[in-house]
Amino acid sequence: MKPFGLGKKNKLCSVIAIDALFSRAEGVETNFAYPLKITWRINQARKADPDTPKFFISVPKRRFKHAVDRVKMRRRIREAYRLTRPELLGDIKLPLDMAIVCVADKIVDSKSVTAALSKLLTKITEQCRQSSQASES
Repeated sequence: MKPFGLGKKNKLCSVIAIDALFSRAEGVETNFAYPLKITWRINQARKADPDTPKFFISVPKRRFKHAVDRVKMRRRIREAYRLTRPELLGDIKLPLDMAIVCVADKIVDSKSVTAALSKLLTKITEQCRQSSQASES
């Protein structure tokens, strides 16, 4: 696999997994860094690709009325994820499910999106390492 590629196996498509992310179930974590909010969990029930983090992006119609603006933000978030994922989530081999939600009311530049996503993925990496160290002890 290319280190910077995003293929089908990186996308979260399961309706059951997406519903589990947005339910108030145990093990679901939420982090926020403007203009993004990320909701994630370790999905132990996933059988296919158990060592690949999967994600999906949501840009609400409520915040961006025009489809052109929603697509532009989705592309910026996807590009930021594609560039920051190898360095931050590269060494984590857990079945992570992530939902990246845009909470801004206006189009945000790529630099801000990349900085926010990098900050969020760093938090997730730290929390995963802490939980793996706690389970080993």
